[in-house]
Amino acid sequence: RQVGVVFQDHRLLMDRSLFDNVALPLVIAGTPRAEMSKRVRAALDKVGLAERERSLPSALSTGEQQRVGIARAVVARPAVLVADEPTGNLDPDLAAEVMTLFTQLPAQGTSVLVASHDLHLVRKLRRRVLVLDHGRLIDDFRPDAAAGGA
Repeated sequence: RQVGVVFQDHRLLMDRSLFDNVALPLVIAGTPRAEMSKRVRAALDKVGLAERERSLPSALSTGEQQRVGIARAVVARPAVLVADEPTGNLDPDLAAEVMTLFTQLPAQGTSVLVASHDLHLVRKLRRRVLVLDHGRLIDDFRPDAAAGGA
C-alpha cells in the first residue's frame, strides 16, 4: 500500500474500465466511494485520459495504456513510486509531461524512482541520476554539483 508501481508492460485488467483499473489500489485500501471517484478522475485527468474513464484498455493505444498504469500507480498517493520504463511507449511530448508529473510527486510526499534508458530525458529533469551498466554504478549525476552548488 505504500508503494506504487508503473510496470513496463502495464499490467491492466483488460475486462475492466479505465476507471476500475485506476481505482483498484483505492478499493484495496477501503477508500470511501466519493473520495475514490474524485481521486480516480483527478489521476486520469493528470495523464490526459479523463474523458475515456469508461473505456476498456483494449480500446486504447499502447501509450494510452501506459498512462492508465501511471494513473493507477499514483492515485493512492504512495510513499514510494517505482516506474520501470514509464515513457517507453510515449511520444516525446507525452514522455516529457509524464516526467514532469513525476517531479511534482515529492511535494505530495512521494519519493520517485525511475528506471529508464532515456538518459537525455531523465537528465533534463535536473534530478539526481544514477547510471548503471550491467548492475554496476558507473555515474552519479547530481545537478546541483554540476551547476557548482552544494
